[in-house]
Amino acid sequence: MPARPRRPIRVGLNGPMADGAMALLHDGLARWAATMPDEEAVAFGDHRLSWAQWHERIRRLTGALVARGIGAGDRVAVIDRNHLASLDMILAAGALGAITVLPNWRLKDAELTYVLGDCSPRLVVLGAAFVDREELIRMAAPSIEHVVHLDDDYESWLSSGTPTSPAADVRPDTPVLVIYTSGTTGAAKGVVFSHSALIANAEVSALTAHAEPGDRALTSMPLFHIGGVGAALAAVESGLPQTILADPTPDAIVQAIEQGCTRTFLVPAVIDRMLESGQRERQALASLSLLAYGGSPCPRPILEAALAAMPDTDIVQVYGMTELCGSVTQLSNTAHRDSDHRERLAAAGQLVDHVDVRIVDPTTLLDVSPGDTGELWFRTPKRMQGYLGQPEATAQVIVDGGWLRTGDIGRMDEEGFIFIVDRLKDIIITGGENVFSPEVESVVAEHPSVAEVAVIGMPDPTMGERVTAVVTAAQGKTVDPDDVITFTRTRLAGFKCPRTVVVVDELPRNASGKVLKHELRTSIAASNVGAS
Repeated sequence: MPARPRRPIRVGLNGPMADGAMALLHDGLARWAATMPDEEAVAFGDHRLSWAQWHERIRRLTGALVARGIGAGDRVAVIDRNHLASLDMILAAGALGAITVLPNWRLKDAELTYVLGDCSPRLVVLGAAFVDREELIRMAAPSIEHVVHLDDDYESWLSSGTPTSPAADVRPDTPVLVIYTSGTTGAAKGVVFSHSALIANAEVSALTAHAEPGDRALTSMPLFHIGGVGAALAAVESGLPQTILADPTPDAIVQAIEQGCTRTFLVPAVIDRMLESGQRERQALASLSLLAYGGSPCPRPILEAALAAMPDTDIVQVYGMTELCGSVTQLSNTAHRDSDHRERLAAAGQLVDHVDVRIVDPTTLLDVSPGDTGELWFRTPKRMQGYLGQPEATAQVIVDGGWLRTGDIGRMDEEGFIFIVDRLKDIIITGGENVFSPEVESVVAEHPSVAEVAVIGMPDPTMGERVTAVVTAAQGKTVDPDDVITFTRTRLAGFKCPRTVVVVDELPRNASGKVLKHELRTSIAASNVGAS
């Protein structure tokens, strides 16, 4: 196979690309259409498009949007499982200065209507599974002028568009994408990204770093999550062909790998399902050249199993957040496999290029001493522009100098490895002592009867908060709450040990695999479990 021409992506917040062109998302697609027009760019279902075909498709969709009156500043939404249309729309609408919104398709009616009312789209592309909610959607957002049914008329509508060039006034700092936060700490907010932020993310993407001719990306994580859509757009920007899956089932992932995908990003829960599914699934993972993971901490047993099952695969952890347009640290494969520093398996990694960090006392807002624990603040051209329509909320997290307050508590060692200790809002204060839930979770997870655990603080009239462990049982096991508490007392200081253990069938999670601790607090409070 001939070597694929590649270009380095070097952009700042508003900087030019390598050849002096402005850093806009659709420029990357146009470049690959010009330099390797006949090589395959993307596969989704029955669609297999070369770079030239995809570029022409985007030009026609741009024209179709113009015919519907869509222009600069307008918002369009795509509501469906992973679909090529989501990337189509980002590239085409973005070429006009319009903004694509990708709502979480798993949202319940009240949640979805909130998001649509908040972003006020003029046009919505609706998947077949959501057509029966069209009336609800239109009522939620009176701004909607056009609804295009994805399975019935999207392709014909797109094909009917007159090929149209990008608008001349679109700039690198023009908003192009809104992703809603997962709501792990409250109501979801629309996070606004510019062209330049997404391209800067592509520059440091673990998925595309050091890709070789013959490599192919697998996009299976939800595109409504920055980890999914960021990786997909990074592949476009770097000229890496990709396969998009509607659903990340083990069987679909295996088939995609067997058909040529060599690198992918997965959340730990999916990795665990793959490892537990069978030999074929483990062999597929082991054949990857690169596996990036993130979105939630990876339990040590799952990570150890992956390292053992994938001895020849580069395994890289990424840590970041929606507001930072993906990862700001990476834990390299070398660090994962360094037998002299196994403690680094608990690290989030080291800073990627073009990212600065401060570790700040959340009370005094002064930098802590080296090695001490504080709130992580990051500054990077990948940062969001702000929360859609919420200047006050934006001002709470973006502070002087462009630093973004993460709400994550962490520390950095002398080698620059960052360790996440807890969410600022998840610190449990019991009897005047601070308890960091990941420390307790790591101990409870070692109990042989426990499969998964989330540790939260519940109100306590004497101690302020009660350390509460919410667990699921390992397969074939029964959890004895008293036994779990006794188990932790041999490993943790008394004030850190759970005073209550609640057994549930499963932990509530969002689409990116993060445990929704605020839902646990609400459900446990409602059930009055462990109340004093």
